Amino acid sequence: MTADPGATLSFQADPKKPIGGNILAHASTTRLYLRKGRGENRIAKIYDSPDLPESEATFAITNGGIADAKD
Repeated sequence: MTADPGATLSFQADPKKPIGGNILAHASTTRLYLRKGRGENRIAKIYDSPDLPESEATFAITNGGIADAKD
C-alpha cells in the first residue's frame, strides 16, 4: 500500500516534492529547498513563502560553520 498513488507515475513535470505532506505545508510559513552545488557549496532556494520572492542563495559549510560560497 502507498499513501501517494501517483508517486510512481513517470509523466509528472517535476517528481521532486517536499517531505511532510500537508502537515508540514500548513504548519510552516516559509519552505526551503536545499541542494548540493559544486564542490563544498550548497544552494538554498525559497520554495514557498508569503512574504519573500522565490530566489536562491549559495553558501558553504566549513569547519567554522556556515560561510559565504567561494566562486
